[in-house]
Amino acid sequence: MTRKQKRLSVIFGALAFLGAATSLTFYALGQKASYFYLPNELQAANLQPGQRIRLGGLIEKGTIVRGQGTDVAFGVTNAGSSVKVFYTGILPDLFREEQGVITEGSFEPDGTFKADSVLAKHDENYMPRELADSLKDKGVWQETTQ
Repeated sequence: MTRKQKRLSVIFGALAFLGAATSLTFYALGQKASYFYLPNELQAANLQPGQRIRLGGLIEKGTIVRGQGTDVAFGVTNAGSSVKVFYTGILPDLFREEQGVITEGSFEPDGTFKADSVLAKHDENYMPRELADSLKDKGVWQETTQ
């Protein structure tokens, strides 16, 4: 084998290794990804029970129901439709009606959304742009002045 052939075989071997490492990394990240949905997008999403997603919108007025201990049920809406969310845990200080919220969790087999984390947002500076834009388009978003 000539010197040029050795160099080319090392280069091709390194490229094959990098390609395999990249494809394995993307595969692993794809398994852990949680996609962001608004309540009106859930019908077309065709989600499977147990599939992790992020659900965002506004906390629907009059839907917060506190249960035993740290159990809470509330509705998330974006003026088009609403989703009932169940959460067990300590809620953020900014959690209140008609405020932006992002919940992460999955749908149970009976169709209820079981959240394992809740993030309350106070303005669009901390909210994903697509959620803030969607709420503004629907006329639900209320600008806050400081």
